[in-house]
Amino acid sequence: MKVLFIASEGVPFFKSGGLADVVGALPKELQRQGIDVSVLLPKYAALPDAFRDELEYITSFVTRLGWRHQYSGVLKAKYQEIPFYFIDNQYYFYRDGLYGYDDDAERYAFFCRAALHALPQINLKPDIIHLHDWQTGLVSALLKGHHRHDLFYSQTKTVFTIHNLKYQGVFPKRIFTDMLDLDWSFFTTDGLEFYDNVNFLKAGLAYSDTLTTVSPTYAEEIQYPFFGENLHGFLRKRKENLFGILNGIDYEIYDPANDPHIFAHFDAHSPENKVKNKLELQKVLGLPVDDKVPMIGVISRLVSQKGLDLIGHVLDEILAESLQLVVLGTGDHYYEEMFRTKASQYPRKLSAQIRFDNRLAHRIYAASDMFLMPSLFEPCGLSQLIALRYGALPIVRETGGLNDTVLSYNSETGDGNGFSFTNYNAHDMLYTIRRALELYQDESTWAAVQENAMEMDFSWDKSAAAYIDIYRKLVKA
Repeated sequence: MKVLFIASEGVPFFKSGGLADVVGALPKELQRQGIDVSVLLPKYAALPDAFRDELEYITSFVTRLGWRHQYSGVLKAKYQEIPFYFIDNQYYFYRDGLYGYDDDAERYAFFCRAALHALPQINLKPDIIHLHDWQTGLVSALLKGHHRHDLFYSQTKTVFTIHNLKYQGVFPKRIFTDMLDLDWSFFTTDGLEFYDNVNFLKAGLAYSDTLTTVSPTYAEEIQYPFFGENLHGFLRKRKENLFGILNGIDYEIYDPANDPHIFAHFDAHSPENKVKNKLELQKVLGLPVDDKVPMIGVISRLVSQKGLDLIGHVLDEILAESLQLVVLGTGDHYYEEMFRTKASQYPRKLSAQIRFDNRLAHRIYAASDMFLMPSLFEPCGLSQLIALRYGALPIVRETGGLNDTVLSYNSETGDGNGFSFTNYNAHDMLYTIRRALELYQDESTWAAVQENAMEMDFSWDKSAAAYIDIYRKLVKA
């Protein structure tokens, strides 16, 4: 079976968020389980220098986009035995960053059209095209509108994965005629139309054969108004074709027994080495060096989705406790300044690292005793999975993938791998933090819960098998 991933980012080439981790890790596990898998990405200017010399030119052609005729190059590289293909166009993709430009509609309409034009020319004929997020949603609509009579695609089925429903790619109606060359039957409430605009993500939802999202709970949540981002009714109509498959993490990259970024290696059976990471990180960050003080980590985009307003509401009360709080991330100016200001007020309690730093992120996971993630909504979440792997017990709100992966500690049975609260309420969160701090004082019980966390398996093994089951059913249909 041949499967092609089409996505807008993927590790190790380009990354802005968790989508890139999925696109980098899932194909490896699919391949290990017998799938012939390839990946197609845009070729951004941010391509690391280490890969530039490895790129092989395959072909080039012209892609029509309304009245435009744009150069489209195809290049190829292999990474960990996975073929990665890149659509090259300097005008659209040689810019700082990946997204956030005024012409993103044109950029990703081009990418979707060029991707479908490329496959016959490079003789890549997939049984399944697996699409990811709004930037690739048009592919399914274009297959139906432009290639319905094309024998090359006659047996090809599509899977569309929603990584975060909040980001939909909604653009003015004029681009429908200006760029897409689809007939008006596609601009309906059952198609791309969304409040008289064009919705790229809705194109994927409407025209893909199967829909998935990144956790079972999120698949249920998005069928209701609060989480559904005005698409809940549409998703409910397609619920028979909607599946929640939990994301995994790459256990080669996130392995505390072999992680090259951390100060001391450890595993579930040598947790005593974990504390060495805390002591060294305290030195690096200028915090008081104390192996007994509990450290809480926060690694996040600093945006409202992540529950940072809850943290801000009771931050003084959190910092009144005997603990250290380490924050790493960038995002909204308000939250960046909130953490900077509090760090200056509480220099012995709070370290605010307002930046992106992958090595420091690994070190925070390894050093932290607890990991705070009080999200308003969380489709899956990778941070809590990494925290569990590194023995940093998550403190989370029960939503989306957090609900599927973190089992709150039960003092009666001893079960659990972290701590959770239900309501989106700052004092419920504060109570749960205090509950975790109290348990931390019981060293033997804490060690048992920590071992529970570290021995859980959130690798891609089971998730990849679930995707393969979907692929096989589609191919047989």
